[in-house]
Amino acid sequence: MAGGVGSRFWPMSTAERPKQFIDVLGVGRSLLQLTYERFKSVCPDDNFWVVTNRSYAALVHEQLPQLPTDHVLLEPCRRNTAPCIAYVSWRIKNLDARANIVVTPSDHVVTDPVEFRRIINLGLKFTSETDAIVTIGIKPDRPETGYGYIQADLTSSSARNKELFRVDSFREKPDAQTALGYIRQKNYFWNAGIFLWSVETIINAYRIYCPGLTRLFDSLKPVLGTEKEQEAVDRLYPDCQNISVDYAIMEKADEIFVCPADFGWSDLGTWGSLKMHTKRDLYGNACIGPDIELYDSHDCIIHTMQEKRVVVQGLDHYIVAEKDGTLLICKLSEEQRIKQFIEGQK
Repeated sequence: MAGGVGSRFWPMSTAERPKQFIDVLGVGRSLLQLTYERFKSVCPDDNFWVVTNRSYAALVHEQLPQLPTDHVLLEPCRRNTAPCIAYVSWRIKNLDARANIVVTPSDHVVTDPVEFRRIINLGLKFTSETDAIVTIGIKPDRPETGYGYIQADLTSSSARNKELFRVDSFREKPDAQTALGYIRQKNYFWNAGIFLWSVETIINAYRIYCPGLTRLFDSLKPVLGTEKEQEAVDRLYPDCQNISVDYAIMEKADEIFVCPADFGWSDLGTWGSLKMHTKRDLYGNACIGPDIELYDSHDCIIHTMQEKRVVVQGLDHYIVAEKDGTLLICKLSEEQRIKQFIEGQK
């Protein structure tokens, strides 16, 4: 899923080029390209599908030229994750009714790709043998209020795989006190938004829980994979209910299992989270750029990929970021206010 928009990493990310298309980590590859690389040994290029907004089509083709052109599906408007996943599921079933699917956001980071692939392959084996849905739950290391949580029944695991447990419930982003309670109970995990299922399982779930979306995508079946597909999608997609797959299906379905995992995951929602996933010096500073010097500075993140030399002195707990002639200098604690201010100017 690569249709998200936002300015969380302004001035690097913008509505025209959101974070999935930028080199947030300073490694020479965008988050979308890093997501592709994580799955290269899981499936061949012909089995990759990208769903994105039509305004980002050129970016996807530029960054992933190896993918089949018709495997980049274009949404004419944003309707959240349930229609997005339905669209690609109907499209895949049109080619292979026995397909096994992983759905993942394109703008997250994983620091242990080997463990990630092990977990994904484990889940795919399970969904190929059952009619269950599997979601990935990240083992929390702090009472995070920015993530949704998955409550698992850890009293007994699946008979087929000891690393999979039934889901008791999905919980919305909690306040600080509630999040602390989740951590203490040991059976709550961060919801990474990564889902595994067979195409038959997920389409059956849509038929049960989302009859409106089912009717709409069933009506598209005659044109899927033809030159008439885009015109029909452009015409009908705005009629889709604007709803997440969590609300539409995950919170209603019965056969849902969670695989608790620890592979260095983050959704990189803030400059602060990027700092946590970047190598830091003895003073807690994270530097992403070709030539950065810090003096008398602590717990800062400096992201200046386009500057030849950057010297910072006397800053504590600050963001310094530059892109295309725009420079941001602000306190880490104030980044949310800055984001709201920038979005308010649009």
